[in-house]
Amino acid sequence: MEFSAQQIAELLSGTVEGNPDIKVSNIARIEGGQPGTLTFLANPKYTPFIYETKSSIVIVNNGFLPEFPIHATLIRVADSYSAFAQLLEWYQKISEKSGVSSLAYIAADAKVGEDGYVGEFAFIGEKAVIGKHVKIFPQVYVGDNCEIGDDTIIYPGVKLYGGTKVGKKCILHAGCVLGSDGFGFAVQQDQQYKKVPQTGIVVLEDYVEIGANTTIDRATLGETIIRKGVKLDNLIQVAHNVEIGENTVIAAQTGISGSTKIGSNCMFGGQVGLAGHIVIADGVKIAAQSGVGSHIREKDSVLMGSPAFALSDFKRSTVHFKRLDQMAKKIAELEEKVSQLSNPS
Repeated sequence: MEFSAQQIAELLSGTVEGNPDIKVSNIARIEGGQPGTLTFLANPKYTPFIYETKSSIVIVNNGFLPEFPIHATLIRVADSYSAFAQLLEWYQKISEKSGVSSLAYIAADAKVGEDGYVGEFAFIGEKAVIGKHVKIFPQVYVGDNCEIGDDTIIYPGVKLYGGTKVGKKCILHAGCVLGSDGFGFAVQQDQQYKKVPQTGIVVLEDYVEIGANTTIDRATLGETIIRKGVKLDNLIQVAHNVEIGENTVIAAQTGISGSTKIGSNCMFGGQVGLAGHIVIADGVKIAAQSGVGSHIREKDSVLMGSPAFALSDFKRSTVHFKRLDQMAKKIAELEEKVSQLSNPS
């Protein structure tokens, strides 16, 4: 499909500078644009590319002042990055699939809302309840008694174990698993491990996004809860009975041990490790590869290291970490001199 600069400007409440009738049919990066594509400029670091890009249309901020001639038509908006995100969302919607594939399996007593999509080889189990406008891509497994809210998107290969509850407008990326057993075993007298049945569920509130191949374990009892607005990256492990507070964002390869409670509006870098049964206060930021083994009670604190401690202290300590070998040699020299002074020959 083709769209003119004027049509796009009207959609974004922007103004056209250049040819309002020029049309585009695809989207591109500003440094790799070709005729017939649309791109955007938000980060000033990419400004040089706007003078070279072959894209037909570029979305820019209202305050952008070119220093050299620009061949593309400009669409000026209040916030080019937000406008481009809005355009991508709109572009995605007009190309969405709909309907139920004849190759999908839906249990007789399951309920599937209107105007949705269920792809090939998807499985929807007994008494599952699927809301309106839900997109379930091929090879998704939705177990018995699952609930999925309106406008949620579930990409290929996602597995929802029985009883999992997913809110409205969530996004579950390919291969993520919700509701697998928590890691619970009781050591017996003969040193064998007896499995503790995991009888709880996983609950995702509204507007949650889960990255590809991330796993969230069901609770031993009760619920593992991911609160409203949480964003989890790819390859994250969330153990049983964990609770993650609203609008917290966590980067890839982070591991959260059982029964840990994380506050709202936290930010964790990649490969952070959290011990079990601890509490993390609201607004806490933890740098990548940090290890947290105890409670963090202070709100909005920033930590780094393993074990993690205050970022400002960590940065000062790093100066000394790099010189430990030199310091050790210096101490050895001083000890030798003290020994010689104490025991003159």
